[in-house]
Amino acid sequence: MKFIPIQCFTAILLISLTYSRRIGIKDQVILSGYDYRTDFFVQPVDHFGFSNPDTYKQRYLIAEQFWNKDGGPIFFYTGNEGDIAWFCNNTGFMWDIAAEFKALLVFAEHRYYGESIPYGPEAYKSPTKMNYLTSEQALADFAVLISHLKATLPGATNSSVVAFGGSYGGMLSAWMRIRYPNVIVGALAGSAPIWQFPSLTPCEAFNKVLTNAFNQASPTCVDNIRKSWAAITERGSTDAGRDFLTKTFRLCGPLTSTTDVTLFKAWLVEAWTDLAMVNYPYPANFLENLPGWPVKKVCDKLSIPTEGDQLLEFLFEAANIYFNYTGNTPCLNTSQQATASLGDLGWDYQSCTEMVMPMCTNGQMDMFEPSPWNFTDFSEQCYKRWKTRPRPDWISTQYWGKQIQSVTNIIFSNGLLDPWSSGGVLESPGASLVPIIIKDGAHHLDLRASNPLDPPTVVAARTQEKNIIKMWLGQQQ
Repeated sequence: MKFIPIQCFTAILLISLTYSRRIGIKDQVILSGYDYRTDFFVQPVDHFGFSNPDTYKQRYLIAEQFWNKDGGPIFFYTGNEGDIAWFCNNTGFMWDIAAEFKALLVFAEHRYYGESIPYGPEAYKSPTKMNYLTSEQALADFAVLISHLKATLPGATNSSVVAFGGSYGGMLSAWMRIRYPNVIVGALAGSAPIWQFPSLTPCEAFNKVLTNAFNQASPTCVDNIRKSWAAITERGSTDAGRDFLTKTFRLCGPLTSTTDVTLFKAWLVEAWTDLAMVNYPYPANFLENLPGWPVKKVCDKLSIPTEGDQLLEFLFEAANIYFNYTGNTPCLNTSQQATASLGDLGWDYQSCTEMVMPMCTNGQMDMFEPSPWNFTDFSEQCYKRWKTRPRPDWISTQYWGKQIQSVTNIIFSNGLLDPWSSGGVLESPGASLVPIIIKDGAHHLDLRASNPLDPPTVVAARTQEKNIIKMWLGQQQ
């Protein structure tokens, strides 16, 4: 894919919640073998006001081949910040269990992403038109679409609806249950960091978990990565040193300034972050083409204590596993992720309004250079780009923060290898809110299709999830 950092302000702020590479539906159907049709539904641009009559077409994907039209449930994926076809084809768990539940599958695209863009691409040039890109409006889209499907699909009137989602989509599925318990009977929120917000989770938590994932593979690997920043800075301070870095890392374009070196380090931060997220037990191409347990493969290249230029040479070998595991890339392009797609711009806007998720590093509990969280700087950069100011506490106000004990029927699954688990629900705040901890799991591994190499912890998690969903649907034997 993968997620592209959006002109952020320090290396650590380049970490993004997701990945919005836009992959065509046709290609994905061929790759996955999943059979669905594509439909569109006309939605109001503004669900909460009455003076704007504008509408847009929301895309959704639907698969009826498993569905018992006499009361079978609807499994509804709450779309993320990207093309819905990509998420549809990377959420194999729903496809794996659809026949068992005799369920209708629906994957709904999030407004302002993929092909569901109010006002078209020009919207991204207008803060007024972007004003309707909020989680609240997206949830209303989902609720209205579900009501439409139940009213128009023969046999769907009495179908119970279960929401599914991973990452931001998992946050939306949980929030859907909070805001619209009359519409869905329950939600499976995979790797959903609903508490990765100010005053709910310390800003250093994300990178502490990330570093622990590398530390499990090799403590020496962590030490080497921690030392690498100073080595890069030293080499990057001169023309000759920058030329050495360019050649050692086989970069497509030369590093010609200290600013280039800073961006180069941010590019590496992003790679280590992504590796922790997609540290799956089998080869996968969720973000890049990678081997099974890619963090271990990377750390194998950094398992010997080293210094200076040799450290940088080993660092290249490690980074090359992420950026060029197939060996088909003649050079590494550090600006590859600087060309933002509409999906990336959309997430940047959301980050600059309601989705304020502070992250910081101190270089001690993590393997990065110290980088404090500075809300003032963040706000200024947001205003320069979008003419908006972020509201850091709005999500907690809108979706109850940690006071969700009265909510029912949500599964919060988190893999302990996933840095986003730092903002997830790991202990139950309510009787029917079920945290499922996957010791050997990375980012929403349980929502991916089953694989013979899946660790027992994720197999057990999926069984537990199915049993809980059966209980919600009254299907328990």
